[in-house]
Amino acid sequence: MDAGDESGWQPELRASDEEWERVTLDTSKPTPARMYDYFLGGKDHFAVDRVAAAKVEEATPDTFDIVWENRHFLQRAVRYLAGQGVDQFLDLGTGLPTQGNVHEIAQEVNPDARVVYVDIDPIVLAHGRALLATNPHTTVVTADMRDPKGVLGHPDVAGLLDFDRPVAVLFVAVFHFIRDTEDPAGIVRAFRDALAPGSYLALSHLTTEGPPAEAVARTEDAYANATSPMIFRPRTAVERLFDGFDLVEPGLVRPWQWRPDDAAKERTEWLYAGVGKLRS
Repeated sequence: MDAGDESGWQPELRASDEEWERVTLDTSKPTPARMYDYFLGGKDHFAVDRVAAAKVEEATPDTFDIVWENRHFLQRAVRYLAGQGVDQFLDLGTGLPTQGNVHEIAQEVNPDARVVYVDIDPIVLAHGRALLATNPHTTVVTADMRDPKGVLGHPDVAGLLDFDRPVAVLFVAVFHFIRDTEDPAGIVRAFRDALAPGSYLALSHLTTEGPPAEAVARTEDAYANATSPMIFRPRTAVERLFDGFDLVEPGLVRPWQWRPDDAAKERTEWLYAGVGKLRS
């Protein structure tokens, strides 16, 4: 059974009753986190999310490939960063927990790796705390990445991550929910300025370069009533988000082209992705 009925039924969540009581859900509008959960085959979404997701699927028939291509990029990027010795990760706009989470990948490489998940959707907090209750090196907080000071000053963030040491900041598939008026580059810059030498940025973003213009417009329209918009940007705009970072090989590419492995089966032209190291 999934979280589909609007009849007042409480979804079958991983969160405890105590955590669930803290969460106030607005099921009148779809949210990116719950829609993303739907696309990844999860159960933690509502009818309103599925209706919106169906519109996205109609506009973009290869939506599931796009989502999984992005997910596999995230997993490879985290594995690469952990292999470079990074043992602290700040995952912004994390979405609902699913298979192959950041802490699982990082802690396979280094069991002491620390991970903070950040999302504005309160349902993520309920799920995350239940999932991570026995993991002392990982936590999840409800905060808005558009408020970097609020995120960086959050006691759970400051208590787990040491910003005097390298941190990997993950902006994977989140900036296409941020309007130009909200200054995406300024958001990155604020986090960048808090980082120590040896830190990294991992980022992916939907692009106008590749997808048919009609499909882009229809996808944006499908998010018109969601809690966040869907915004496609040209490659140059995505590349500007890496200002202050040196892109590691192979640079800014399609997600499936970024250090592919056997899991990189989905190949689309809808996104750009890359990893950058903080410039000395």
